[in-house]
Amino acid sequence: MPRVIDCHDDTSCELEECITGLRESGFHPWEEDSLLAGAHWLRRLGNNNSFLGDMLVDELKRGIKAAEEASDYGPQVVMLSPLGSEFYMRANFWPSADEHMFRASGKSAFSYELPHDHNFDFLTLGYFGPGYSSNYWEYDYEKAVGAVGEKAGLRFVERSTLTPGKLMHYRAHKDVHSQFAPESLSVSINIMHAGGAQGWLDQYRFDVEKDEIAGVIGGGGSETFLRVAVGLGGEEARDLATHFSQEHPSDRMRLVALDAQAGVLDAPQCDELWRRAESSGSRLVALEATRRRRELASA
Repeated sequence: MPRVIDCHDDTSCELEECITGLRESGFHPWEEDSLLAGAHWLRRLGNNNSFLGDMLVDELKRGIKAAEEASDYGPQVVMLSPLGSEFYMRANFWPSADEHMFRASGKSAFSYELPHDHNFDFLTLGYFGPGYSSNYWEYDYEKAVGAVGEKAGLRFVERSTLTPGKLMHYRAHKDVHSQFAPESLSVSINIMHAGGAQGWLDQYRFDVEKDEIAGVIGGGGSETFLRVAVGLGGEEARDLATHFSQEHPSDRMRLVALDAQAGVLDAPQCDELWRRAESSGSRLVALEATRRRRELASA
């Protein structure tokens, strides 16, 4: 499960002071000293009980201009710093089941009861409210290829709550959790690691009852662009998709390229496409190709 960091520091800081400190020291979660330095900055910011409220009041005063500049990260996120080359900061709002936003949007809008891992390390601190609870598992990312239905090898650890002041390190590709709505509105603040390779590393959702990978969360802009371009029917886009499906160094992008091609083919052509893909040399592509052929046969 995520590592609980006992970081004792009674001092507080302002948001800009925290961001400046992190920029000067860097945030490298794989280095213990850097990780603990980041934890100390987060602890100091968490000791500031007014910074987030003051920030939200300022945003409300700005009205429509603030709305135009709002982050598209999700409905529950306020970005606390710009996206950077090494890290960014955010605040997450976790509504209870009694909140209007929960009743109107449903639990899926807030990723509740969605077992998933992360393709980045991050620190999180319980800042306001009782905090959300999570069931925690661990698994071996290196043994997974990422095919839907693949056995995940999840190992249940415990259920615990991100209580006020609790500071945790979520480890990329290691910690899996399923969050549950808190008893009342809660807020966490995070330091998220960002790296150039992150977009090529999968983040999975899991079926914990079956101990299987249930799908991939998200996808890069290149994947969307390729699907749209092929769907629009351009010859150059089709040629690029063919090239990517055979030569791209990312197995996930090779699979996306095959999916894009399959989207404009009839059933017999799709079956032939996936039949060839079964011998592509990629275990991920081969497993997914077999699954696609089974779906076509049962349609």
